[in-house]
Amino acid sequence: MWEDSCEEGSPPAGWGEFLDAFIDPFLPAETKAACAMEFEMLKQGSKNGWEYHMEFVRLSKYVVHMIPTMLARVRRFVQGLSSLVINEAATAALNSDMNYGKMVAFAQATEARKLKFRMEWESSSRARSAGNLWDSFGGGRSAFRGGSSG
Repeated sequence: MWEDSCEEGSPPAGWGEFLDAFIDPFLPAETKAACAMEFEMLKQGSKNGWEYHMEFVRLSKYVVHMIPTMLARVRRFVQGLSSLVINEAATAALNSDMNYGKMVAFAQATEARKLKFRMEWESSSRARSAGNLWDSFGGGRSAFRGGSSG
């Protein structure tokens, strides 16, 4: 029906035009406006990288006009990333061949690497703290330094 409504010889429709024509009959304007507002405020927050990506994709179909190019899509995705990965992702976004798929993969890999490092650091920190606690109860060598034997 939609194709038939287009004029003969008119240029092919862009993705945004097609999407609007397809979605319009099924979604009330209020719903589209609410999804657009949700997209504008979207941040990764406590979501993992995959959850943020899925939410970004779900909402972005309602705001095609806001992210008309690949560069705009990548920049908007980076804008909402958590503080854990945003600096690295912003730098990677400057790469001329960066696209949305590559950015998602980069952000997820960076997040995984940093979380692993954080867990290892916290684990070794707890082990050091436990060792210091043991020392303070006289279980370590430090209790025997410089004193007379008992």
